[in-house]
Amino acid sequence: MIRLLALVLAVLMVVPAQAERLISGISNDTIQITSSFSGERLTFYGTIAPDIGAPTNNVSGSYQVAIVILGPTQDRVSRKMTNNFGFWINTEQVEFKNFPSYFHVLSSKRLLDITDIVTLNQNAILPESYALVPNRAGFLKTLNFGRELIRLMSEEGLFGVQENGVVFMSDNFYSAQLQLPSSAPPGPYIAQTYVFKDGQVVARKSEGFAVRKIDFERFVALSAVQYPLLYGIACVFLALFTGWLGGVLFRR
Repeated sequence: MIRLLALVLAVLMVVPAQAERLISGISNDTIQITSSFSGERLTFYGTIAPDIGAPTNNVSGSYQVAIVILGPTQDRVSRKMTNNFGFWINTEQVEFKNFPSYFHVLSSKRLLDITDIVTLNQNAILPESYALVPNRAGFLKTLNFGRELIRLMSEEGLFGVQENGVVFMSDNFYSAQLQLPSSAPPGPYIAQTYVFKDGQVVARKSEGFAVRKIDFERFVALSAVQYPLLYGIACVFLALFTGWLGGVLFRR
């Protein structure tokens, strides 16, 4: 009997008393870009629930949430210009492979109050995490050029952190809103939601949505990619025709 009791106590010490899972969703999984597109407001929501097979039917504790929205990745080049004899020219550059074209973080409180800097960087929750990716340019140079690239993209509204952007409506239900800018690049997006408790990630979930061009904007975008030569010739002729037409109208 004593051995059995000891075995039960040992199992209880190994198995966590509470396990969480995340049930979440997005208000819109497809955003269409037209000529009048001025941005889109997205709502992220979710409930923290007991994991399947958990010994309890409810969860308790102080939870925090961080949502990372990532746009399509692309290769980016960060350049440094210097003044040489009165001429500004590019003298140094660092190329970043698979760099996100859009990055935004929504959190329920200040990120460093949710968890430590190591956990944030390991999960790529901070914008600066992408400036720490190994690069043949070297650590310090990559870090400096990466920070400048992030700063420039932040000024364009493509990178951002919105602390206190997640609101808990109850102990385990949250909601957050994101204003996607009109300059958001088309392509697949992913929203990665992290649930923290006592500084540790206890649940996570990824969901996708798409930003797509439709109608004439889609035709122009596809033509530029699939038929670049014809697209370039058409642009030249259009510019020549526009210049000629403007000259005729102003002469009158």
